[in-house]
Amino acid sequence: MRKPQNLFLIGPMGAGKSAVGRQLARMLHMSFMDSDDEIEARTGVDIPFIFEKEGEEGFRKREAKVIDDLSRIEGLVLATGGGAVIDPQNRSNLGARGFVVYLYTTVDQQLVRTQKGRERPLLENGDRKKILDELMLERDALYREIADLIVETDGRKVKAVANDILERL
Repeated sequence: MRKPQNLFLIGPMGAGKSAVGRQLARMLHMSFMDSDDEIEARTGVDIPFIFEKEGEEGFRKREAKVIDDLSRIEGLVLATGGGAVIDPQNRSNLGARGFVVYLYTTVDQQLVRTQKGRERPLLENGDRKKILDELMLERDALYREIADLIVETDGRKVKAVANDILERL
């Protein structure tokens, strides 16, 4: 196993990016950051509030700045938001500045994992399954475009996914 300079986790909401990222950072003795957490820290408000006041476009601009900044830090495991890959510059920055792991999960698993926990603005209005299906259709090819490694997370424990990634580095 070679220790990557940076490790970037991409994938849909509910794939386990934050949990797996924290575990990987511990195992690799690297720093961990979550781009959504950093946006909230910089703005002083939560993501649903940003969506409410600035819309998705405003949020995506903030996200691009944070990903540009964080992807320049060396020795970092970074969990990105599910929609980070929409922006071509984010894809370019992530692909050029680190090893990218796509944590793949099915829509059915996403439905289970996103029922509780923090609010997810994109799931607030409408049929959650339909929304997740549409997001997966739109984003899956973008995740795959920049992924150095694809790891399935359905029905797997965080440590098992992290160990799988480490074995394949």
